[in-house]
Amino acid sequence: MEKIPYKIYLEESEMPKSWYNLRADMKNKPAPLLNPATHQPMKPEELAGVFCEELVKQELDDTTAYFAIPEEIRNFYRMYRPSPLVRAYCLEEKLQTPAKIYYKFEGNNTSGSHKLNSAIAQAYYAKKQGLKGVTTETGAGQWGTALSMACSYFGLDCKVYMVKVSYEQKPFRREVMRTYGASVTPSPSMETAVGRKILAEHPGTTGSLGCAISEAVEVATSTEGYRYVLGSVLNQVLLHQSVIGLETKAALDKYGIKPDIIIGCAGGGSNLGGLIAPFMGEKLRGEADYRFIAVEPASCPSLTRGKYAYDFCDTGMVCPLAKMYTLGSGFIPSPNHAGGLRYHGMSSTLSQLYADGLMEATSVEQTAVFQAAEQFARVEGILPAPESSHAIRVAIDEALKCKETGEEKTIVFGLTGTGYFDMVAYEKFHDGKMVDYIPTDEELQASFAKLPKVE
Repeated sequence: MEKIPYKIYLEESEMPKSWYNLRADMKNKPAPLLNPATHQPMKPEELAGVFCEELVKQELDDTTAYFAIPEEIRNFYRMYRPSPLVRAYCLEEKLQTPAKIYYKFEGNNTSGSHKLNSAIAQAYYAKKQGLKGVTTETGAGQWGTALSMACSYFGLDCKVYMVKVSYEQKPFRREVMRTYGASVTPSPSMETAVGRKILAEHPGTTGSLGCAISEAVEVATSTEGYRYVLGSVLNQVLLHQSVIGLETKAALDKYGIKPDIIIGCAGGGSNLGGLIAPFMGEKLRGEADYRFIAVEPASCPSLTRGKYAYDFCDTGMVCPLAKMYTLGSGFIPSPNHAGGLRYHGMSSTLSQLYADGLMEATSVEQTAVFQAAEQFARVEGILPAPESSHAIRVAIDEALKCKETGEEKTIVFGLTGTGYFDMVAYEKFHDGKMVDYIPTDEELQASFAKLPKVE
Protein backbone atom coordinates (compact mmCIF):
# COMPACT_ATOMS: atom_id res chain seq x y z
CA MET A 1 0.00 0.00 0.00
CA GLU A 2 1.21 3.52 -0.82
CA LYS A 3 2.66 5.30 2.20
CA ILE A 4 0.41 8.11 3.35
CA PRO A 5 2.21 11.49 3.00
CA TYR A 6 2.90 13.58 6.06
CA LYS A 7 0.64 16.23 4.58
CA ILE A 8 -2.25 15.53 2.27
CA TYR A 9 -3.00 18.55 0.12
CA LEU A 10 -5.94 19.00 -2.20
CA GLU A 11 -5.58 20.87 -5.46
CA GLU A 12 -7.32 24.23 -5.79
CA SER A 13 -9.69 22.59 -8.24
CA GLU A 14 -10.70 20.14 -5.48
CA MET A 15 -11.82 22.86 -3.07
CA PRO A 16 -15.50 22.62 -2.12
CA LYS A 17 -17.75 24.70 -4.35
CA SER A 18 -20.66 24.49 -1.90
CA TRP A 19 -21.13 24.52 1.85
CA TYR A 20 -22.97 21.52 3.31
CA ASN A 21 -26.01 22.11 5.53
CA LEU A 22 -26.03 19.23 8.03
CA ARG A 23 -29.53 20.08 9.21
CA ALA A 24 -30.96 18.93 5.87
CA ASP A 25 -30.14 15.32 6.79
CA MET A 26 -31.25 15.52 10.43
CA LYS A 27 -34.47 13.64 11.16
CA ASN A 28 -34.89 15.65 14.37
CA LYS A 29 -34.29 19.25 13.35
CA PRO A 30 -32.80 21.74 15.82
CA ALA A 31 -35.49 23.62 17.72
CA PRO A 32 -36.21 27.08 16.26
CA LEU A 33 -34.99 30.36 17.71
CA LEU A 34 -37.73 31.98 19.78
CA ASN A 35 -38.71 35.61 20.20
CA PRO A 36 -37.89 36.34 23.88
CA ALA A 37 -41.07 38.42 24.31
CA THR A 38 -43.62 36.11 22.64
CA HIS A 39 -41.83 32.73 22.82
CA GLN A 40 -42.87 32.21 19.19
CA PRO A 41 -40.40 31.16 16.44
CA MET A 42 -38.40 34.11 15.17
CA LYS A 43 -39.55 35.40 11.79
CA PRO A 44 -37.07 36.40 9.07
CA GLU A 45 -38.10 40.06 9.34
CA GLU A 46 -37.40 40.03 13.10
CA LEU A 47 -33.89 38.63 12.61
CA ALA A 48 -33.17 40.99 9.70
CA GLY A 49 -32.73 43.87 12.13
CA VAL A 50 -29.82 42.02 13.73
CA PHE A 51 -28.26 39.91 10.95
CA CYS A 52 -27.62 40.39 7.24
CA GLU A 53 -30.56 39.34 5.07
CA GLU A 54 -28.77 36.53 3.22
CA LEU A 55 -27.41 35.16 6.50
CA VAL A 56 -30.94 35.10 7.96
CA LYS A 57 -31.97 32.85 5.06
CA GLN A 58 -29.07 30.51 5.77
CA GLU A 59 -29.84 30.55 9.49
CA LEU A 60 -33.46 29.46 9.09
CA ASP A 61 -33.12 27.00 6.19
CA ASP A 62 -32.98 23.41 7.48
CA THR A 63 -33.93 21.63 4.24
CA THR A 64 -31.47 22.85 1.58
CA ALA A 65 -28.48 20.49 1.69
CA TYR A 66 -25.96 22.62 -0.22
CA PHE A 67 -25.39 26.37 -0.58
CA ALA A 68 -23.12 27.50 -3.41
CA ILE A 69 -20.03 29.38 -2.20
CA PRO A 70 -19.89 32.74 -4.06
CA GLU A 71 -16.89 33.13 -6.33
CA GLU A 72 -15.63 36.18 -4.39
CA ILE A 73 -15.45 34.06 -1.22
CA ARG A 74 -13.80 31.14 -3.03
CA ASN A 75 -11.18 33.54 -4.40
CA PHE A 76 -10.41 34.71 -0.86
CA TYR A 77 -10.31 31.10 0.38
CA ARG A 78 -7.60 30.36 -2.19
CA MET A 79 -5.17 32.53 -0.21
CA TYR A 80 -5.02 29.88 2.54
CA ARG A 81 -7.14 26.96 1.41
CA PRO A 82 -7.19 24.06 0.91
CA SER A 83 -5.61 23.57 4.32
CA PRO A 84 -3.47 20.47 4.94
CA LEU A 85 -4.55 17.22 6.55
CA VAL A 86 -1.47 16.05 8.45
CA ARG A 87 -0.55 12.50 9.47
CA ALA A 88 0.95 12.78 12.97
CA TYR A 89 3.68 10.19 12.39
CA CYS A 90 5.99 11.73 15.01
CA LEU A 91 3.26 11.76 17.67
CA GLU A 92 2.33 8.16 16.86
CA GLU A 93 5.97 7.13 17.26
CA LYS A 94 6.32 9.01 20.54
CA LEU A 95 3.20 7.37 21.94
CA GLN A 96 4.15 3.95 20.57
CA THR A 97 0.54 3.48 19.55
CA PRO A 98 -0.87 1.37 16.72
CA ALA A 99 -3.44 4.13 16.16
CA LYS A 100 -3.17 6.29 13.07
CA ILE A 101 -3.59 9.97 13.95
CA TYR A 102 -4.50 12.78 11.55
CA TYR A 103 -5.20 16.44 12.19
CA LYS A 104 -6.77 19.08 9.97
CA PHE A 105 -4.63 22.20 10.43
CA GLU A 106 -6.56 25.48 10.23
CA GLY A 107 -3.85 27.80 11.56
CA ASN A 108 -2.16 28.67 8.28
CA ASN A 109 -3.55 32.21 7.95
CA THR A 110 -2.84 35.48 9.76
CA SER A 111 -5.89 35.16 12.01
CA GLY A 112 -4.32 31.92 13.24
CA SER A 113 -7.52 29.87 13.19
CA HIS A 114 -10.49 28.42 11.33
CA LYS A 115 -12.58 31.51 12.10
CA LEU A 116 -11.69 33.20 8.81
CA ASN A 117 -13.84 30.66 6.92
CA SER A 118 -17.02 32.25 8.25
CA ALA A 119 -15.72 35.79 8.78
CA ILE A 120 -15.09 36.34 5.07
CA ALA A 121 -18.53 34.96 4.23
CA GLN A 122 -20.34 37.18 6.70
CA ALA A 123 -18.38 40.26 5.65
CA TYR A 124 -19.16 39.48 1.99
CA TYR A 125 -22.90 39.37 2.63
CA ALA A 126 -22.73 42.59 4.69
CA LYS A 127 -20.92 44.36 1.85
CA LYS A 128 -23.36 42.95 -0.70
CA GLN A 129 -26.24 44.38 1.34
CA GLY A 130 -24.63 47.81 1.28
CA LEU A 131 -23.93 48.06 5.00
CA LYS A 132 -21.40 50.43 6.52
CA GLY A 133 -20.03 48.02 9.12
CA VAL A 134 -20.55 45.17 11.57
CA THR A 135 -20.18 44.56 15.30
CA THR A 136 -19.13 41.39 17.06
CA GLU A 137 -17.68 39.86 20.21
CA THR A 138 -14.54 37.79 20.60
CA GLY A 139 -13.19 35.55 23.34
CA ALA A 140 -9.57 34.56 22.80
CA GLY A 141 -9.44 36.92 19.84
CA GLN A 142 -9.29 34.54 16.87
CA TRP A 143 -12.77 35.50 15.68
CA GLY A 144 -12.18 39.22 16.16
CA THR A 145 -8.91 38.95 14.26
CA ALA A 146 -10.52 37.01 11.44
CA LEU A 147 -13.43 39.44 11.15
CA SER A 148 -11.13 42.48 11.16
CA MET A 149 -9.21 40.91 8.26
CA ALA A 150 -12.41 40.18 6.35
CA CYS A 151 -13.82 43.66 6.94
CA SER A 152 -10.54 45.24 5.83
CA TYR A 153 -10.72 43.21 2.61
CA PHE A 154 -14.24 44.47 1.83
CA GLY A 155 -13.82 48.01 3.21
CA LEU A 156 -16.25 47.63 6.13
CA ASP A 157 -16.03 49.20 9.59
CA CYS A 158 -15.54 46.62 12.36
CA LYS A 159 -16.35 47.10 16.05
CA VAL A 160 -15.12 44.30 18.34
CA TYR A 161 -16.12 43.75 21.98
CA MET A 162 -13.42 41.52 23.48
CA VAL A 163 -13.95 39.60 26.72
CA LYS A 164 -12.08 41.65 29.32
CA VAL A 165 -9.87 38.86 30.65
CA SER A 166 -8.73 38.00 27.11
CA TYR A 167 -8.24 41.68 26.28
CA GLU A 168 -5.78 41.78 29.18
CA GLN A 169 -4.23 38.33 28.62
CA LYS A 170 -3.75 38.65 24.86
CA PRO A 171 -2.73 42.24 24.02
CA PHE A 172 -0.94 41.25 20.82
CA ARG A 173 -4.02 39.67 19.28
CA ARG A 174 -5.81 42.91 20.08
CA GLU A 175 -3.12 44.79 18.17
CA VAL A 176 -3.52 42.54 15.13
CA MET A 177 -7.21 43.52 15.06
CA ARG A 178 -6.28 47.19 15.26
CA THR A 179 -3.73 46.70 12.48
CA TYR A 180 -6.60 45.60 10.25
CA GLY A 181 -8.61 48.68 11.22
CA ALA A 182 -10.98 47.35 13.88
CA SER A 183 -11.86 49.16 17.10
CA VAL A 184 -11.48 46.88 20.14
CA THR A 185 -13.29 47.46 23.43
CA PRO A 186 -12.88 45.33 26.59
CA SER A 187 -16.23 43.86 27.67
CA PRO A 188 -18.22 44.52 29.74
CA SER A 189 -17.72 48.22 29.15
CA MET A 190 -19.34 51.52 30.10
CA GLU A 191 -20.06 52.23 26.42
CA THR A 192 -23.40 50.39 26.35
CA ALA A 193 -26.47 50.26 28.57
CA VAL A 194 -26.18 46.50 28.93
CA GLY A 195 -22.46 46.76 29.75
CA ARG A 196 -23.15 49.26 32.52
CA LYS A 197 -25.91 47.00 33.88
CA ILE A 198 -23.64 43.94 33.95
CA LEU A 199 -20.86 45.91 35.69
CA ALA A 200 -23.32 47.15 38.29
CA GLU A 201 -24.48 43.61 39.01
CA HIS A 202 -21.00 42.01 38.79
CA PRO A 203 -18.40 44.62 39.83
CA GLY A 204 -14.89 43.68 38.75
CA THR A 205 -16.10 40.85 36.48
CA THR A 206 -13.59 39.45 33.97
CA GLY A 207 -16.41 39.18 31.44
CA SER A 208 -17.73 36.38 29.27
CA LEU A 209 -18.71 35.78 25.67
CA GLY A 210 -22.33 36.21 26.73
CA CYS A 211 -21.56 39.73 28.04
CA ALA A 212 -19.67 40.72 24.91
CA ILE A 213 -22.46 39.44 22.64
CA SER A 214 -24.98 41.64 24.48
CA GLU A 215 -22.87 44.74 23.94
CA ALA A 216 -22.19 44.01 20.28
CA VAL A 217 -25.88 43.38 19.57
CA GLU A 218 -26.92 46.60 21.33
CA VAL A 219 -24.50 48.66 19.25
CA ALA A 220 -25.50 46.96 15.98
CA THR A 221 -29.23 47.41 16.51
CA SER A 222 -28.88 51.05 17.58
CA THR A 223 -26.46 52.18 14.85
CA GLU A 224 -27.76 52.80 11.33
CA GLY A 225 -26.02 50.78 8.61
CA TYR A 226 -24.65 48.14 10.98
CA ARG A 227 -25.48 44.51 11.64
CA TYR A 228 -24.22 42.00 14.18
CA VAL A 229 -22.14 38.97 13.17
CA LEU A 230 -21.21 35.96 15.31
CA GLY A 231 -18.25 33.58 15.07
CA SER A 232 -19.82 30.42 16.46
CA VAL A 233 -23.05 28.81 17.74
CA LEU A 234 -25.32 29.89 14.86
CA ASN A 235 -26.45 27.56 12.06
CA GLN A 236 -25.01 29.91 9.43
CA VAL A 237 -21.55 29.66 11.03
CA LEU A 238 -21.61 25.85 11.11
CA LEU A 239 -22.65 25.97 7.46
CA HIS A 240 -19.62 28.08 6.45
CA GLN A 241 -17.28 25.97 8.58
CA SER A 242 -18.38 22.79 6.78
CA VAL A 243 -15.57 23.61 4.34
CA ILE A 244 -13.25 22.08 6.99
CA GLY A 245 -15.02 18.73 7.04
CA LEU A 246 -15.57 18.64 3.29
CA GLU A 247 -11.86 19.13 2.66
CA THR A 248 -10.97 16.60 5.35
CA LYS A 249 -13.22 13.96 3.83
CA ALA A 250 -11.93 14.63 0.31
CA ALA A 251 -8.33 14.25 1.51
CA LEU A 252 -9.09 11.00 3.34
CA ASP A 253 -11.03 9.63 0.38
CA LYS A 254 -8.00 10.25 -1.85
CA TYR A 255 -6.18 7.49 0.01
CA GLY A 256 -9.16 5.30 0.90
CA ILE A 257 -8.93 6.19 4.60
CA LYS A 258 -11.99 5.83 6.81
CA PRO A 259 -11.69 7.35 10.29
CA ASP A 260 -13.02 5.56 13.36
CA ILE A 261 -12.98 8.52 15.74
CA ILE A 262 -13.41 12.23 14.94
CA ILE A 263 -12.58 14.70 17.74
CA GLY A 264 -13.06 18.44 18.06
CA CYS A 265 -12.90 21.06 20.80
CA ALA A 266 -16.30 22.47 21.68
CA GLY A 267 -17.14 25.98 22.86
CA GLY A 268 -20.03 27.27 20.78
CA GLY A 269 -19.58 24.59 18.13
CA SER A 270 -18.14 26.22 14.99
CA ASN A 271 -15.01 24.07 14.64
CA LEU A 272 -16.59 20.83 15.79
CA GLY A 273 -19.71 21.31 13.68
CA GLY A 274 -17.67 22.16 10.60
CA LEU A 275 -15.28 19.23 11.01
CA ILE A 276 -17.89 16.52 11.56
CA ALA A 277 -20.53 17.81 9.12
CA PRO A 278 -20.06 15.51 6.08
CA PHE A 279 -19.20 12.51 8.25
CA MET A 280 -22.26 13.05 10.44
CA GLY A 281 -24.28 13.40 7.25
CA GLU A 282 -23.17 9.91 6.23
CA LYS A 283 -24.11 8.59 9.66
CA LEU A 284 -27.54 10.22 9.52
CA ARG A 285 -28.17 8.76 6.05
CA GLY A 286 -27.07 5.29 7.19
CA GLU A 287 -24.10 5.22 4.78
CA ALA A 288 -21.31 4.90 7.38
CA ASP A 289 -20.69 5.03 11.09
CA TYR A 290 -18.22 7.07 13.09
CA ARG A 291 -17.56 7.91 16.71
CA PHE A 292 -17.69 11.67 17.35
CA ILE A 293 -16.24 13.24 20.52
CA ALA A 294 -16.82 16.84 21.60
CA VAL A 295 -14.19 18.08 24.08
CA GLU A 296 -14.97 21.01 26.36
CA PRO A 297 -13.23 22.66 29.32
CA ALA A 298 -14.15 21.35 32.77
CA SER A 299 -14.55 25.00 33.81
CA CYS A 300 -17.33 25.58 31.24
CA PRO A 301 -18.99 22.17 30.66
CA SER A 302 -22.20 22.97 28.77
CA LEU A 303 -22.68 19.56 27.13
CA THR A 304 -21.49 17.36 29.98
CA ARG A 305 -23.13 19.22 32.86
CA GLY A 306 -25.53 21.70 31.29
CA LYS A 307 -29.31 21.54 30.88
CA TYR A 308 -30.97 21.04 27.50
CA ALA A 309 -33.36 23.93 27.52
CA TYR A 310 -34.28 27.22 25.91
CA ASP A 311 -31.98 30.00 27.06
CA PHE A 312 -30.78 33.43 26.06
CA CYS A 313 -27.70 33.42 23.82
CA ASP A 314 -26.28 36.36 25.78
CA THR A 315 -25.85 37.55 29.36
CA GLY A 316 -27.79 40.77 28.80
CA MET A 317 -30.83 38.79 27.60
CA VAL A 318 -31.38 40.86 24.47
CA CYS A 319 -30.86 38.05 21.93
CA PRO A 320 -33.36 35.37 20.81
CA LEU A 321 -33.85 32.21 22.86
CA ALA A 322 -32.12 29.07 21.58
CA LYS A 323 -32.70 25.50 22.69
CA MET A 324 -29.28 24.22 23.61
CA TYR A 325 -27.21 22.61 26.29
CA THR A 326 -26.57 25.57 28.55
CA LEU A 327 -25.07 26.54 31.89
CA GLY A 328 -27.38 29.55 32.03
CA SER A 329 -26.87 32.88 30.26
CA GLY A 330 -25.86 34.46 33.58
CA PHE A 331 -23.07 31.92 34.15
CA ILE A 332 -19.69 33.68 34.06
CA PRO A 333 -16.94 31.06 33.61
CA SER A 334 -13.65 31.19 35.46
CA PRO A 335 -10.93 33.01 33.49
CA ASN A 336 -9.34 29.86 32.02
CA HIS A 337 -6.92 30.30 29.14
CA ALA A 338 -9.07 28.80 26.38
CA GLY A 339 -10.99 32.02 25.80
CA GLY A 340 -12.74 30.67 22.72
CA LEU A 341 -14.42 27.95 24.78
CA ARG A 342 -15.79 30.22 27.53
CA TYR A 343 -19.38 30.25 26.28
CA HIS A 344 -22.35 29.20 28.39
CA GLY A 345 -24.19 27.31 25.63
CA MET A 346 -23.71 25.00 22.67
CA SER A 347 -24.92 25.21 19.07
CA SER A 348 -28.57 24.13 18.74
CA THR A 349 -27.59 21.76 15.93
CA LEU A 350 -24.87 20.04 17.96
CA SER A 351 -27.10 20.04 21.03
CA GLN A 352 -29.79 18.15 19.11
CA LEU A 353 -27.25 15.62 17.80
CA TYR A 354 -25.93 15.09 21.33
CA ALA A 355 -29.44 14.73 22.75
CA ASP A 356 -30.15 12.10 20.07
CA GLY A 357 -27.06 10.11 21.10
CA LEU A 358 -25.25 10.68 17.80
CA MET A 359 -22.10 12.04 19.41
CA GLU A 360 -20.27 11.92 22.74
CA ALA A 361 -18.90 14.68 24.95
CA THR A 362 -16.18 14.85 27.56
CA SER A 363 -14.62 17.63 29.62
CA VAL A 364 -10.96 18.09 30.51
CA GLU A 365 -9.07 20.26 32.99
CA GLN A 366 -6.74 22.90 31.64
CA THR A 367 -3.50 21.65 33.22
CA ALA A 368 -4.02 18.31 31.44
CA VAL A 369 -4.79 20.24 28.25
CA PHE A 370 -1.52 22.17 28.41
CA GLN A 371 0.44 18.99 29.14
CA ALA A 372 -0.92 17.63 25.87
CA ALA A 373 -0.24 20.92 24.07
CA GLU A 374 3.39 20.89 25.14
CA GLN A 375 3.81 17.23 24.20
CA PHE A 376 2.30 17.90 20.77
CA ALA A 377 4.45 21.00 20.19
CA ARG A 378 7.64 19.10 21.01
CA VAL A 379 7.02 16.29 18.55
CA GLU A 380 4.85 17.82 15.79
CA GLY A 381 6.47 21.25 15.59
CA ILE A 382 3.31 23.36 15.91
CA LEU A 383 2.46 25.41 18.98
CA PRO A 384 -1.28 24.75 19.32
CA ALA A 385 -3.95 27.13 20.55
CA PRO A 386 -5.37 26.30 24.01
CA GLU A 387 -8.76 25.61 22.41
CA SER A 388 -7.32 23.12 19.90
CA SER A 389 -5.33 21.47 22.67
CA HIS A 390 -8.53 20.13 24.21
CA ALA A 391 -8.93 17.96 21.11
CA ILE A 392 -5.22 17.02 21.25
CA ARG A 393 -5.65 15.86 24.87
CA VAL A 394 -8.44 13.44 24.01
CA ALA A 395 -6.78 12.30 20.75
CA ILE A 396 -3.71 11.32 22.77
CA ASP A 397 -5.87 9.58 25.36
CA GLU A 398 -7.70 7.59 22.66
CA ALA A 399 -4.39 6.67 21.00
CA LEU A 400 -3.06 5.39 24.34
CA LYS A 401 -6.19 3.25 24.74
CA CYS A 402 -5.34 1.71 21.36
CA LYS A 403 -1.86 1.00 22.72
CA GLU A 404 -3.43 -0.92 25.61
CA THR A 405 -5.84 -2.91 23.43
CA GLY A 406 -3.70 -3.26 20.32
CA GLU A 407 -6.47 -1.83 18.12
CA GLU A 408 -5.38 0.04 14.98
CA LYS A 409 -8.00 2.76 15.00
CA THR A 410 -7.82 5.84 12.81
CA ILE A 411 -8.25 9.09 14.74
CA VAL A 412 -8.91 12.49 13.15
CA PHE A 413 -9.00 15.73 15.15
CA GLY A 414 -9.31 19.40 14.38
CA LEU A 415 -6.25 21.57 15.04
CA THR A 416 -8.22 24.80 14.94
CA GLY A 417 -5.32 27.22 15.22
CA THR A 418 -1.98 28.27 16.62
CA GLY A 419 -1.10 29.47 20.11
CA TYR A 420 1.52 32.10 19.39
CA PHE A 421 -0.65 34.84 20.94
CA ASP A 422 -1.39 32.67 23.97
CA MET A 423 2.04 32.75 25.57
CA VAL A 424 0.73 34.16 28.86
CA ALA A 425 -1.18 30.90 29.22
CA TYR A 426 1.90 28.83 28.45
CA GLU A 427 3.88 30.97 30.92
CA LYS A 428 1.33 30.27 33.68
CA PHE A 429 1.57 26.57 32.92
CA HIS A 430 5.38 26.48 32.93
CA ASP A 431 5.57 28.53 36.14
CA GLY A 432 3.16 26.18 37.92
CA LYS A 433 0.63 28.99 38.41
CA MET A 434 -2.13 27.45 36.32
CA VAL A 435 -5.05 26.14 38.34
CA ASP A 436 -7.99 23.92 37.47
CA TYR A 437 -11.37 25.30 38.36
CA ILE A 438 -14.51 23.19 38.16
CA PRO A 439 -17.85 24.81 38.98
CA THR A 440 -19.74 23.20 41.85
CA ASP A 441 -23.18 21.65 41.45
CA GLU A 442 -24.51 24.42 43.69
CA GLU A 443 -23.13 27.13 41.38
CA LEU A 444 -24.68 25.47 38.35
CA GLN A 445 -28.02 24.94 40.06
CA ALA A 446 -28.14 28.62 40.98
CA SER A 447 -27.61 29.46 37.33
CA PHE A 448 -30.16 26.89 36.10
CA ALA A 449 -32.76 28.39 38.42
CA LYS A 450 -32.65 31.59 36.33
CA LEU A 451 -33.35 29.88 32.99
CA PRO A 452 -36.34 31.42 31.18
CA LYS A 453 -39.61 29.57 31.55
CA VAL A 454 -40.62 28.39 28.10
CA GLU A 455 -43.73 26.24 27.70
